[in-house]
Amino acid sequence: MTPVQQALLILLLPLASAAFIALFLRRAGGLASAISVAACAGLAALSLALVFGGERNFPASWEWLRLGGFSLSLGFKFDDLAALMLAIVAVVGLCVHVFSLGYMHDDGAKARYFGGLSVFMFSMLGIVFADNLFMMFIFWELVGFSSYLLINHYCEKQSAADAAKKAFIVNRVGDFGFLLGIVMCYWLNGTVNLTELAAHHVYTTWVPLLLFCGAVGKSAQLPLHVWLPDAMEGPTPVSALIHAATMVAAGIYMLCRIEPLMTPQALTVIMWTGTATALYAALCAITQRDIKKVLAYSTLSQLGYMVAAFGLGSLLSEQGEHRMLVAAGVGAAMFHLTTHAFFKALMFLGSGSVIYGCHHEQDIFKMGGLKSKMPLTFAAFTIGVLAIIGMPYIAAGFFSKDAILHLALEKNTAVFAILAFTAVLTSFYMVRLWILVFLGTPRSDEASHAHEGGLTMKLPLILLAVLSVLGGYTALYGHTFDGVWSLIPHAEGATILVISLGVMIAGGGTALMLYKPAGSDALEQKAPGLFGVLVALKESFDAVYNYYVAKIQQRFAILLNFLEQVALAGLIIRGFSGLVGLFGIGARALHVGSLHAYVYWFLIGVVVLWAYAAGVF
Repeated sequence: MTPVQQALLILLLPLASAAFIALFLRRAGGLASAISVAACAGLAALSLALVFGGERNFPASWEWLRLGGFSLSLGFKFDDLAALMLAIVAVVGLCVHVFSLGYMHDDGAKARYFGGLSVFMFSMLGIVFADNLFMMFIFWELVGFSSYLLINHYCEKQSAADAAKKAFIVNRVGDFGFLLGIVMCYWLNGTVNLTELAAHHVYTTWVPLLLFCGAVGKSAQLPLHVWLPDAMEGPTPVSALIHAATMVAAGIYMLCRIEPLMTPQALTVIMWTGTATALYAALCAITQRDIKKVLAYSTLSQLGYMVAAFGLGSLLSEQGEHRMLVAAGVGAAMFHLTTHAFFKALMFLGSGSVIYGCHHEQDIFKMGGLKSKMPLTFAAFTIGVLAIIGMPYIAAGFFSKDAILHLALEKNTAVFAILAFTAVLTSFYMVRLWILVFLGTPRSDEASHAHEGGLTMKLPLILLAVLSVLGGYTALYGHTFDGVWSLIPHAEGATILVISLGVMIAGGGTALMLYKPAGSDALEQKAPGLFGVLVALKESFDAVYNYYVAKIQQRFAILLNFLEQVALAGLIIRGFSGLVGLFGIGARALHVGSLHAYVYWFLIGVVVLWAYAAGVF
């Protein structure tokens, strides 16, 4: 099998699975889940064989559509960046599929769920393989569609239906800018092929900023972040796959793909957008009670880290007529994307194990004491917490966060200060979550009767826990993805190590003092004013959007409806129809049934025609 055939089979396997489930297995949940998992296992095996087989940059492109001089091609661009992303999607996707066998075992709509997972895998793989922006946009929209289906899995719940619509609409806002960027890029360069754009293109700030709008939507950056916390209404394995490891990472992957198009002005906007998102989301996570929403805001914050790293490291400088691209931001962003995919998927699946074991209780203040009742979940989740707070040399998150902080310290002191403070907050809210869920005594009947899930829920946790430890060392000492790993900025000396230890101890130590022994929200009791400000901060964007929709957009829609009823439907349509009707009445009045009258009308017509022909008029 050639690499092109292998890549094509990887792409089409989940599509075939989704089509077969939709056509024949809509009421056979067990068989549908088996086929979906088998397809995912097959594509994972093929993906890892392709990734570690050493094949790169094989040409593959097919013309799909031609309109005059415009042609739209579908093709594969498989370099080290695509190989890294493919490995992440394949491994995390398989873990989520296997975990879902246990988590969704009793769900009545299991076939629809696994069909949606297969559609999502097909869509995400299309983004990974895309060799041009048009192809990427097609699969970008398919990812949005499949995300809508999966968030809305519990469609009988109004909150789930609202969350799915919110995610779909907010992402369309960002995608509109993305599409404008693609059109403008084609207009300026005559191509949107990624390889051709990297070799030669017209520099303008508008193209990368418009394309960045797509990343703002998909990767949930300010101000289009509001959909991600609400998307936790979907099943927990969906949160692990879509909202932690793959779909939200698509925006970062797209930025790394279009890095040659960047200008200094665009990079500055990207850097500050990511920095602001990282800080804002960390502040919001502090007050959350829902275990999944703590992780959701944590995801927002870590995505902000990645976006900030890209903006910091991808510095473009002029040297005469030549441009030199320093791509350290790609390495730092993709490194953290990789480690984050493993430890955040681990924590989301760990939270799913907790929710399943606690009979679908999600309030962390109604948990507690799960350390002894769910020891495997406790151990796995603890590794995830150590990874995200950056435990030095033990968990993968230390290495990737270390690279970003080093880059910030070197390039922009203000950004470094904000990201370091964000790291303190991250350590605080994650240790808070860990204490309230696993330590102390059970604070509800559900927690008292908590239990571990089956083997299908345990195996993914073990694999992701191992990857959350070894992922950092693989990047530092592995050679499979040298095209990406060689771009990682490495800190020299003990400065960053000391800073990492300092922020981890400051945040985690404060949480230990406040929340041990676990009970009520100590921050709310001891600092109600601060707590209230943080709650208001979390709700501020939704309040602004709701005000805009109710007071501006809705009233503008009412005005347009009034104008349509009066001007279009009333004056124009009914007015012209009335005028035509008036002429009809007049014409009908002329039909008197008398031959003499008709002769007179004929003669008058002849005179008028002669006068017109003679030029009298």
